[in-house]
Amino acid sequence: MKALVYHGPGAKSWDEVSDPVIKEPTDVIVRMETTTICGTDLHILKGDVPAVTEGRILGHEGVGTVVEVGSSVATLEAGDRVILSCVSACGSCSYCHQGLYSHCLAEEGASGTGWIFGHLIDGTQAEYVRVPFADNSLHKVPDGVSDEAAMMLSDILPTGFEIGVRYGRVKPGDVVAVIGTGPVGLAAIMTAGLYGASRVIAIDLDDNRIAAAQEFGASDGVNSGVEGWEDRVMAMTDGLGVDVAIEAVGVPTTFTSCARIVRPGGTIANVGVHGESVELPLHELWIKDIAITMGLVSTSTTPMLLRLVAQGKLQPAALVTHRFGFDQMMEAYETFSRAAQTRALKVAIAR
Repeated sequence: MKALVYHGPGAKSWDEVSDPVIKEPTDVIVRMETTTICGTDLHILKGDVPAVTEGRILGHEGVGTVVEVGSSVATLEAGDRVILSCVSACGSCSYCHQGLYSHCLAEEGASGTGWIFGHLIDGTQAEYVRVPFADNSLHKVPDGVSDEAAMMLSDILPTGFEIGVRYGRVKPGDVVAVIGTGPVGLAAIMTAGLYGASRVIAIDLDDNRIAAAQEFGASDGVNSGVEGWEDRVMAMTDGLGVDVAIEAVGVPTTFTSCARIVRPGGTIANVGVHGESVELPLHELWIKDIAITMGLVSTSTTPMLLRLVAQGKLQPAALVTHRFGFDQMMEAYETFSRAAQTRALKVAIAR
């Protein structure tokens, strides 16, 4: 089969590799139909995730068809159309019993790390993929839900909701600021209304992305490259700051910005993947009673979000701006990596 292979920082190729095989009775093999590229893949290519070793097939999102089933798999059969969750869960360890699938203790790649696709085992940017713990790590796609919509349930939508909105403790009437209106930031904006946010302020350096954010549910947009932008945000909040500031980029500057615009008693929810240390101004934050949350998505809300997508309450397929074939994988990476120039949000890579 063909797959996107990582060859160390800055190096990748679309290679011919061996087909995956079932290794454990709880595995299935999925024929990938549609996959995509995540900002985390770009972090890996920069060398920000040293656990990813040379030769690894990248990717942790996608939709496909089950083609082979292990002997212990109970809920799936060949021909099922499924969403591949970015986080795998054995379903029986203490963390899985808490719904904290991101810290699954099963021995697959590394104990205690639920994100294994494209990280500790081969991922989804390939024609076929082996899925461990398939009964607990795949979701059947309801009729009427497109591949492009379903694919957003692999990672982006639950990440924005769980780590941004839910961890951010958004409650009815809150004013929420989302710094960084890339795909995960837009997912947080799209789902903030589920918890009753009264105002959602999209903050970015790119006016095109700010405009897109308002199509996904942002009530206001602020360009953080313009002098006095923080004063504009404060003016929208009676001068006190936002209730919840969601960091959705993963660089020190944006985290610092969150700390500046959050009100006393508010929450900073860090969603972005950081490749370097961030200064934490505790000498300023402690007296403001600020809570700081962060984490790796557990995808425990995926079934609920999937029901909302199936009912038309959420329309995540609108995040797809560019489409490619599997044989255009390298072109897809080029487009996604230059998102500021190409205006790419999510790319769909399909057979």
